[in-house]
Amino acid sequence: MNRTLGIVLIVVGIAMLIWTGFSYTKKEKIVDAGPIQISADKEKSVNWPPYAGGIILIAGVVVFATSKNKK
Repeated sequence: MNRTLGIVLIVVGIAMLIWTGFSYTKKEKIVDAGPIQISADKEKSVNWPPYAGGIILIAGVVVFATSKNKK
């Protein structure tokens, strides 16, 4: 179980180092006056610092290295 968790953390850490965020489009209502509705697409972004990916990567390596081998 710990080896699997370690591998998942390593993969997520590498992905977070490569991609430092993502953006998505959200439809928001601008005017809602009875039968008349006006909406606009707003682009939102989610960003995280690069060191967060490094910390997760290091944690994954530590978990993977300290897990016991099953034989």
